[in-house]
Order: sequence, then C-alpha cells, then structure tokens
Amino acid sequence: MENTVKTPKAVNYTAEQTAKMVSTYVANPTKETVEDLALVMGKTSKSIIAKLVREKIYVAKAKTTKNGDPVTSKNEVASAIGAVLLMNENDTSSLEKANKTALAIIWKAIANSVPATPENSPA
Repeated sequence: MENTVKTPKAVNYTAEQTAKMVSTYVANPTKETVEDLALVMGKTSKSIIAKLVREKIYVAKAKTTKNGDPVTSKNEVASAIGAVLLMNENDTSSLEKANKTALAIIWKAIANSVPATPENSPA
C-alpha cells in the first residue's frame, strides 16, 4: 500500500492578520472598513467577509424593501393581524394565504386601532 502525504493546508491569514482584522472591524463594522482591510491585506472583500464570518463577528446588512422598510414575511404580518383581532390559529394560518400587499394594507389599517376584546368582538 502506498503512503500518501497530506499537504499542509494553506493559511490565508496569519494570527496577527486575523487579530488586526477583527479589532479594526469591531471598532467600525462598515462596508468601507471591509474594503479598506481588503486593500491593505491584498485580498478581496469577499475573502475578508468570509474570514469575519468564520470569526463570528461579521454583521450582515439588514435586508430592506425598495422603500427602506424592514422585510417582513406574510406569516409575521398574518400573526400580527391575528393577535390584534384575537383570531384562533386556524384563522390566522388562512390569512397567510392572502396576497402580501393585501395583508400589509389590512395591517396598516388596524395597527393603531383599539384591540378587540371579548366584549367588543363581532363574533
């Protein structure tokens, strides 16, 4: 049987580079900091981001809609509507099948209204 020799894994970042990268990013966690680190270290921005992710310190940019609002799922909107209207789980889950735009309009209309109670509930 032939012996195979494993080649050592190539190290992309030394411990010193990693420490400098982490301290620089933690001090100013922005896209510009990542780009600056990439230039200084001769790496790509994606490589820097990947290393920061492995170090568990990278903060991903929050996803937003075209108008800058945070992205919400239909499930979240339907659950919020159901909570305000004291709906049971079956009714709330059926709301999830509605169009997201319609759910957003309904939510906007009732978001600042008075919550339903057993005394003022239409059922």
